[in-house]
Amino acid sequence: MPEMAGLDEGTPLFAQVADRLAGEIADGGLAEGERVPSTNELAAFYRINPATAAKGINVLADDGLLEKRRGIGMFVAAGARQRLLARRRAEFTQRYVAPLLAEAVRLGIDTDELFALIKEAGSVREGVSL
Repeated sequence: MPEMAGLDEGTPLFAQVADRLAGEIADGGLAEGERVPSTNELAAFYRINPATAAKGINVLADDGLLEKRRGIGMFVAAGARQRLLARRRAEFTQRYVAPLLAEAVRLGIDTDELFALIKEAGSVREGVSL
């Protein structure tokens, strides 16, 4: 089986294509109104079946992040980046912040101490300021 240009075997390929495109939109690499790579371009890049690439694109279209312009392709929809960032913030809170707060309560760490710990950890990383 050929290497799949950085895709992993643990997640369905169409979902990985959708995640990569969504990541580019969230990061600003694909701007609102910008054309996204075609199904065939994605299939060639990732060395996957065009139907798989199309399924990944359709996931984003179904979410309203991409819009089809008849005869010319798929484009990043207006407001797509803001919707993605809002969704990712909510997921971040659920996945990381809520468990962090729950563990802090178990350890008897109050809000001020927790914030100080986060700030200290952030200052250790170069270029990060909280």
